[in-house]
Amino acid sequence: MRSQIFQSAIPASQLDVAALHLPGMRPVGDAPWITVDEAYAAQIAERADLMAHQRGRVCAILPDCQDAFVELLDLCLSEMARHPEFVVGQGAVTRPDGVVVPVDRADPAGTLAVLLQEDLCLLQKQGDEHVLTGAVLCFPSNWTLDEKIGRPLVRIHKPIPEYDEDIAKRVQRLFDGVRPGQAMWRANRVIHDHHALFQPKREAEVKDYSKTGRFLRSERQTVLRLPQTGAVLFAIHTKVVPITD
Repeated sequence: MRSQIFQSAIPASQLDVAALHLPGMRPVGDAPWITVDEAYAAQIAERADLMAHQRGRVCAILPDCQDAFVELLDLCLSEMARHPEFVVGQGAVTRPDGVVVPVDRADPAGTLAVLLQEDLCLLQKQGDEHVLTGAVLCFPSNWTLDEKIGRPLVRIHKPIPEYDEDIAKRVQRLFDGVRPGQAMWRANRVIHDHHALFQPKREAEVKDYSKTGRFLRSERQTVLRLPQTGAVLFAIHTKVVPITD
C-alpha cells in the first residue's frame, strides 16, 4: 500500500464546519455531493489494493442491504453523470484519472469502491434506530467495520464520550428526517500521529488521537436518503495533510 497520500490543503470552510457542535449539518445544495480532489488517483489506487487483498476487512453487506446497495450504485452513477470529471457510458465509467471501470451490478460495492474517494455506509431503520447494514470502509479512523456492522447508531459510536444521550437523539432525528434529494453534510477534524488512511482500531484499543501529532485528518461526511429502499447513506471523504501545512 502507498506510504503517503496527502491533499494539498483542507478547505478553511470545511474546518469551520468541523468546529461546530454535533451534528452540525449543512445542506449540500445543488452541487454534486461526490467530491474529487488532487489525491483522487492515489486514494483510488489505495482503495483498489485494499479491496483486492483485504476485502473482508473493508467491505460488508448484510442480506437485507443487497437491494439498497444496488440502488446506491444507480444513484451514484446518476450523480457521476452530472459531475464534470466523470464520463458515464453504457456499462462503464471513465474516471477522472482516465481509467475505464466496468459497472458490475452483481458487485455494486466493488464497483463503487474503485470509482469514488468516498467510503459508503448504508443504514436502515430497524425498530427505533438506524442500523449499519452495509459498507465499503477503506479508510477507517480508529474503528473497525466488523465491530460495527449490524449495530445501531448508539452502539456504533461506542466508546466515543462526546456521543452522549442528547447527541444520540439529535442524530437519530437527523436520520429520520433526511429526505431524498436533500443531502446534508458535516465535517470533523482529528490530529493523528500517523498519515495512513487505513487506520482500523478495535474498540478496546488505545486510539490515535492527540494534540501534538504530525497529521491533520478531516472527513467530509454526507448524509442522504435513497428514495426506493429508504436506506440512509453516510458517505465519508477523507483528507489528510501534514500538520506543518
